[in-house]
Amino acid sequence: MTDMLPDGVDAESLFSPFRNPSGLEAGAHSRRMAKFLPGRLHINTLMMQAGSTIAARCEWLVRNNSYASNASVAWAAQTVGTGIAPTVQHAEPALKEEIQQLWNDWVAESDADGLTDFYGQQRRASKSIFDSGEAFFRIRYRFAEDGLAVPMQLESIPSSQCPLWYNNVLTNGHIVRQGVEFDKIHRRVAYWMFRRNPTDRTDMIADPNLLVRIPSDQIIHIFDPVEPKQVRGVPKLAPAVAKLFLLDEYDDAELDRAKVQALFVGFIKKPTADSAVPLPIDPSSIDDMGNALLPMEPGGLQVLLPGEEIDFAQPTGVSGAYEAFQYRNLLAISAALGIPYQDLTNDLVQANYGSMRAGIIAFRRRVEQFQDSVIVHQLCRRVWSAWLDQAVLTGALTLPGYSANPRPYRRVEWIRPRWEWVDPLKDLTAEKLAVDAGFKSRGDVITALGMDPAETDARIAADEERETRLGIRIGTVNPVQADPATDPAEADPQPAKRPGVAR
Repeated sequence: MTDMLPDGVDAESLFSPFRNPSGLEAGAHSRRMAKFLPGRLHINTLMMQAGSTIAARCEWLVRNNSYASNASVAWAAQTVGTGIAPTVQHAEPALKEEIQQLWNDWVAESDADGLTDFYGQQRRASKSIFDSGEAFFRIRYRFAEDGLAVPMQLESIPSSQCPLWYNNVLTNGHIVRQGVEFDKIHRRVAYWMFRRNPTDRTDMIADPNLLVRIPSDQIIHIFDPVEPKQVRGVPKLAPAVAKLFLLDEYDDAELDRAKVQALFVGFIKKPTADSAVPLPIDPSSIDDMGNALLPMEPGGLQVLLPGEEIDFAQPTGVSGAYEAFQYRNLLAISAALGIPYQDLTNDLVQANYGSMRAGIIAFRRRVEQFQDSVIVHQLCRRVWSAWLDQAVLTGALTLPGYSANPRPYRRVEWIRPRWEWVDPLKDLTAEKLAVDAGFKSRGDVITALGMDPAETDARIAADEERETRLGIRIGTVNPVQADPATDPAEADPQPAKRPGVAR
């Protein structure tokens, strides 16, 4: 027996959006939404079709547009700052210090181009994700005689060196999608790249168009995935490209209009249409139609012939709505980029303590998500594991039991750069109250300030030992020897405690 539909209702009307105007407006084909018919294509398809154009436009804006350039620098400064640094978590203090010191020595040698250190490469990765959508590093293993603390370096590779258009089915059953080779269970096993950057015409090399296969354990590919199964990265700047470009053109038009209005002081009226301009005239000042062009200089006036008169120009100036129009468009761009308005524009005119703090807190959550899920997970962890392996293999470190179980040595805490608050006194006072009430540990506060708690405590202890040895009293201008008979503080055999430091 088959259930029947009610009279007057056919099956087609239930499934056809054109015949079913009721329901959610987002799915209706009413007059308002009739032209809104986007295709539901996966991000990989969209990037294959337009990824190169998107990246080219974003990179152009960063190089030429003041707001895009500032946003790119601000994004890298907020997400990486001076670097996200590891703190070794091994239980043995001496071994922990040895590993940490070797890492600190290698950081300055990490860049294969010798232009920056590892934390500078983090900044480069974050900026590349904003500008181009992704960043590539190749792990380059070196010889022991190269003199590096650990014979390993990272080579930066432009994203254009891995072609978005290259798709192929290999004889071993692997599939290459947008330059990335996947095995049969969808693991990334290799990257196909040009030997040199195809967009750099100064780099001469034989067979520049030859693609080479690089195993994935040598390539660090960093991007912020927005959809499942995404292969390549989308620039952070992409949602704001159209508005930034059109707003830039509008600004240029306003500037040109104001400039032309300022140059035209007045207009000469001749008594007859065929009145001639007296000679001699510089031939270069006559246009193709035979009209004489008077020099356009700010504040200049022309001597008139008898019968001629002059009307002074009355420039309109910039519209009173210009500022509000710019502000609203820049707010939309700020929202598209997920960057506070003041970081996009450096405009602090309308800012106050409350608004800036609210904006910083919201932005901080976004930044911490990006730091943990992208920079730390995709870049820092990969580099730390490869670096530790190479240090053990080359004898730079001797770690008992590492080959059988490397996990205890790979446990590190990645400390982010500290956040500068609008009013540090209020925030540090709140932190102190939380520590005193037992709601938070001193270590958490120190870590939030971008420092290693163990190293900070060691420095405090060393400072106090040195101060005691030299007779320095904190709070005095000059170190003096106190007299216990006249100074009650010195009569106490217990050393004075520093505010906020637990003993």
